[in-house]
Formats: sequence, structure tokens, C-alpha cells
Amino acid sequence: MHILFVSLLKRKITPDVKSSRPRIIYELIQGLLKKGHTVDVLGTGDSVIPGARIIPILPTDWVSMPQYENQFYAETASLTLLADKIREIGNDYDIIHNHTYPEFINLLIADQIKTPIITTIHAQGFELLDETLAKFDKSYLISLSKAHRSLFKKTNIFRIVYNGIDTDLYKFNGEKKGYLLWLGRLAKAKNEDGSFADPKGIKWAIRLAEETNHELLMSGNIEDINFFENDVKPHLSDKIRWIGPASSELALEKQEVVKLMQNAKCFLMTVNWFEPFGLVMAEAMSCGTPVIGFDRGAVPEVIADGKTGFVVPYDEGIDSLKKALGKIDTIKPSECRAHVEQHFSNKIMVEEYEKIYKDVISKNK
Repeated sequence: MHILFVSLLKRKITPDVKSSRPRIIYELIQGLLKKGHTVDVLGTGDSVIPGARIIPILPTDWVSMPQYENQFYAETASLTLLADKIREIGNDYDIIHNHTYPEFINLLIADQIKTPIITTIHAQGFELLDETLAKFDKSYLISLSKAHRSLFKKTNIFRIVYNGIDTDLYKFNGEKKGYLLWLGRLAKAKNEDGSFADPKGIKWAIRLAEETNHELLMSGNIEDINFFENDVKPHLSDKIRWIGPASSELALEKQEVVKLMQNAKCFLMTVNWFEPFGLVMAEAMSCGTPVIGFDRGAVPEVIADGKTGFVVPYDEGIDSLKKALGKIDTIKPSECRAHVEQHFSNKIMVEEYEKIYKDVISKNK
């Protein structure tokens, strides 16, 4: 097949990319190339994807481009150019796979080309997004989990495909150290009372470490430095540490993240929001590290409760986390690794998307 990938413009796609959406795009393309397909990518000129042809819409991604007086205008103008390019060249391909941020922009021109468009929804579902995507009832929309799909009440979801990870990168290690690990985003979103919304739940992780006297290592990207200064930094100590600089982008290299995951006693998925998938859970388990997570979003689909970690009731809060941590040594690292190989590998993800491509193409003959 000749496949056109429509990437996001917010970030470039490279072999060392760290953000989840670009990583999935990169890994999926590499898997398709290995299976003999031809892939072109609409995206940014600074993207590097060995084996694929880059068709640039912008020289650099939004994160790297110069700041304009009105950034919203600059970004929406570039999205308009992206959609128009699909309209111009779309009929040259067998299938188009849309991963743009936001996903719905390119669906506005879908009825102007003959080639079908598959769209993976990477964003968390919410009412306004549901209302918008529901307008495109003939589109082929993919959600990341059953829980993710359940958030779309009006949208016609075509299929579910779990994200996959590189099990060769996230190598197994059966020997663990005593620290807990939390990796995530410190979001700038705030609650009505002005406190930080903390969708990824770093405050739960800190509280668990403090109340159980465990070592806790943390890292991630910080959207608002005040979140870090007010809610994280005051808790830092010899036992509770932030790894790497406090910055807007995750500063750790991939291998540094892998090493942290390989040696952790447990990975904490203490989310407050409804996680669409949660790549970090699969990555940690691939390294043989069990995961404790609240029963929100896709967490119960990714963790095999009692086998690769524990899914605990969110409404029981810190008590449920403590109970699970007290049992964490009953989890076998080998079971964690096997679970990922069976359900969340890149190989499985590529095969699932390949089936969808063929199915959609046959429907549109």
C-alpha cells in the first residue's frame, strides 16, 4: 500500500521523540515500512523518519518556530495549509492516516477526495470534542481503548486499537531497587478554586511516598513552572527527588527513562483524569516493573489486576494505594513483560492498523 500519514504540526517526528503522539506515529510508520509499504508524511520539515518521505508544511514545528504576535492565527493558518495539501495530493494514495492535532481539522476536506481517511483520536474525550467529531459520521475514527471510546457518546467510533511500544527498547529487568517511579505531565490547567488540576496525579504519588516512607523518583514536562514550584518542590528531599531539570519538555533521554523503569520497584499511575491509554504503563511493564493505578480511563484495560500490578478504587484514594503497595512484591516481573508482549507491542499495533487499512480500502472500492 501507498500510505499518506498526516502528522501533527505541534511537534516534529524523530527517532528520539518523547511525546506520546509523535512516538506512536514514528513507531507505526517504521513497522509499516518493515512490512513493505510505502509511506509519505505530511508534517514539519525538521522531522526525520528513516525510510519515509517527508512533505513539509512548515520548516519547523510549532514548539520551535518563532513566536508571532498572534500565535493562534499562525497555528490555525498552518493547519489550513495542511488540510489544503491533503485535498491537493490525497488521491495519489491508497489510504490516509490522520494523526493531526487537533484530529478533526482534516476531516473538513475528507469529502473532497476519493481516498478514505483513517483518523486516530489521541485526545481525551470530552463533550465539545464529541459534538464536533459526531459531525463526521462517515469518517473512520479510531479510539485507543474501550474506556476512551466510552467518552464519545455521539461520535461513531469505527474501531479500537491499543497503542504499541518498542519492546526491544524497553527491555526486561527482573532485578528491582526500592524506589517508586512517577513520570508524567504537570498540566497548566486549573480547577475552579485556582489550584492546579493535576490530571496525571503527581500529588497522589508524593503523598504515598511520604506516608509510606518510600523513595520516589519523578520526572516529566512542566507546562506551568508554578505547579512545580508550589506543589512539587516543597516536598523534595533525599528520598523524594525530581530527576533532570524542571523544564517544559521532558529532558531525559529515552535510555535514561528506560533505566528508571527497569530498576523501579513499582510504577505509579495515579491519574485523576480518564486516561485514553497510558503508554508509560505498558513501557514500565515491558521492563518487568509492576504498575499501581487508579481505576480511571484505560488503566483497568492495560494493567492485569493482581498479575501485572493492581488497579485500585479511585474513591478510596491513598488507602487503596497503600494496600496495593503492600502487596506489590507478589507480582512477578516476568508476568509483566509477557502481558505487554501479548497485548501492547508495536508488532500487534501495526498488524491491527494494517487490517483496518485493508478493510477500509475494500469498503471504498
